Amino acid sequence: MPLLTLSNITMNYGQRRVLDGVSFRVNKGDRIAFIGDNGAGKSTLFKIIKGVITPDEGEVILHGNTIAGYLSQNMDEQDLSGASLKPSNLLELELKIEEISTKITHASELGSDATSLVEELSKYQSQFEAAGGYDYEYRLKDALAGLGLADIHDRDDFTGLSGGEKMRVCLARLIVDRPDILLLDEPTNHLDMEAVEWLEKFLASYGGAVFVITHDRHFIDQVATRVIELDGGHITEYKGGYTDYKEQKEHFIKSQSLVTKALEEELAHQLDVKQTMLSHRNISGYHQREKMVAKLEDQLEAARAKLPSGYAKMSFTAQPLERTGRSDRIILQAKDLSMKFEDSDTNLFDPLSFEVTADEKLFLAGPNGCGKTTLLKLLSGHAGEKLKGSSGTVLIGSAQSMGYMEQFVPFDDEEMNCFDELVSRSDIGTTEARTLLARFGFKGDDAFKKISMLSGGERSRLYLCCLLRENPDVLFLDEPTNHLDINSREILEDAIKEYSGAVICVSHDRFFIDKCADKVLGFKDRKAELYDSYYFYRKAMQTDSNEPAVTETPKQENENTVRNVNRAQGRKESAKRRQRISDIEKETTKLEAEQKELEAKFGGSCTSEDLKRYEENAAKLSALYDEYFELNELE
Repeated sequence: MPLLTLSNITMNYGQRRVLDGVSFRVNKGDRIAFIGDNGAGKSTLFKIIKGVITPDEGEVILHGNTIAGYLSQNMDEQDLSGASLKPSNLLELELKIEEISTKITHASELGSDATSLVEELSKYQSQFEAAGGYDYEYRLKDALAGLGLADIHDRDDFTGLSGGEKMRVCLARLIVDRPDILLLDEPTNHLDMEAVEWLEKFLASYGGAVFVITHDRHFIDQVATRVIELDGGHITEYKGGYTDYKEQKEHFIKSQSLVTKALEEELAHQLDVKQTMLSHRNISGYHQREKMVAKLEDQLEAARAKLPSGYAKMSFTAQPLERTGRSDRIILQAKDLSMKFEDSDTNLFDPLSFEVTADEKLFLAGPNGCGKTTLLKLLSGHAGEKLKGSSGTVLIGSAQSMGYMEQFVPFDDEEMNCFDELVSRSDIGTTEARTLLARFGFKGDDAFKKISMLSGGERSRLYLCCLLRENPDVLFLDEPTNHLDINSREILEDAIKEYSGAVICVSHDRFFIDKCADKVLGFKDRKAELYDSYYFYRKAMQTDSNEPAVTETPKQENENTVRNVNRAQGRKESAKRRQRISDIEKETTKLEAEQKELEAKFGGSCTSEDLKRYEENAAKLSALYDEYFELNELE
């Protein structure tokens, strides 16, 4: 059953066309994930559907009496000025029911006929019941509790809430209102993992349609039955969740690239033939080839247009750096580290102890407010003087360099441009700086944008660009995927996986954690324990708190367990291989130098001992070369 139809929606901002003839349909029961780069036009399309923005061309059709509920990621667009979270239609019906009930009471006291009033009361009570008025309070309390706001329901003033709390209140009110279509713009922002999991379960069983903008890939896999990608003003639809989308897209790109390559080769051939016809004065054949070339050029242009656009794609690789010492050496040690609330005897988190090795990737996971960011600051020393209420010790090697990225990245001079900021923080030339900035999405004139003019995502990308170029021994990252689109997140993950130093990271992004973590320090209550993966951490949380288990079949559960264990083991084995490769390079360099010295003696002063030594070295080098090439093939 169609609820919404978009037909040829076109929207321009100045000279840029953000939506170019977008058409699709939303049916009852659809759960659609809407993805694309930041700034692609996803939020613009939602506002067009809600009638906030009028498109330059095209039509939005809400079939029948379809109601679309909209959650903006901009809290300034949400109204929380009232004293009640009930929608206005329920408040109006409650008022009418109360007024008519009072009239009936007075009529009974006066002995008057109240039949018409009773009929009117019955009509409004039916409307109130149909609108979900009688169980609204219960459903709202349940939604608020699921989203981590169990104690907020009875408040009569919501204007003083934080941005994240306002978003959760608006989300709870919206989903309890049960519109036919839920338009949700980044609903997982400001939600901790437990709240996201609650929302996933709610949306997966929602009776209407769900249309959601999100960069949370795990969320998409759990909720979506379709994925719509907006790229270069055009949309492409895929069946299933995020994993299905990736497989389908990779297959399409591979096949379309082959088509494009074949057309390019045929075009090059026909251009050669055309030139040959001209050189042989075969004018008739020349003109025939001209027509064929023009047709091929049109076909090639159409084929290239079907491939994803390549504008502003973040792309980088961690700069290789040879570090001294073995990869399994301990570089950070926390002993009995704890934190108490100010003016309270209650611990934010109880004493904890753990170690981090030279190339280990440790992720801190847990509910909002459990102390993850505070712990990160204590470990890095970024809090400045010792925080009041903290106890225990953090030991870090004196020779270790450190880099820190917080959620809201600071820059000393907001008037500097991106290029000058990067150059001022690293020993880098102009060409290399421009190339590196381009890899982070700052191409052309964007490299000279002032920092004060950057969006939140652009600030994060610039800071990461500078930080990874500095290549510290230990990276401390606080929610580094915030403000990054899916493409940027995936390339960041690849860089973190290959990073030769240690990483200690706070994140709510389950895909990010699953792909990069060697260990997860998971918080539950006020305690923190080490787990081999996020999956095992969540299983422990559900067991200890009697939460409903994750909705997975035993087969899926076993596959997830094996996959997560294999990933962690694979990263450890890869780290060992990289260390061995480094050791071999040093050993072969030393042996090759010794062989050159021995070869210099062959003309005169060479002894039998020298010849024996030369043969032994040659055998060692042969074995080391074989091992070296074998290890590199595995990498």
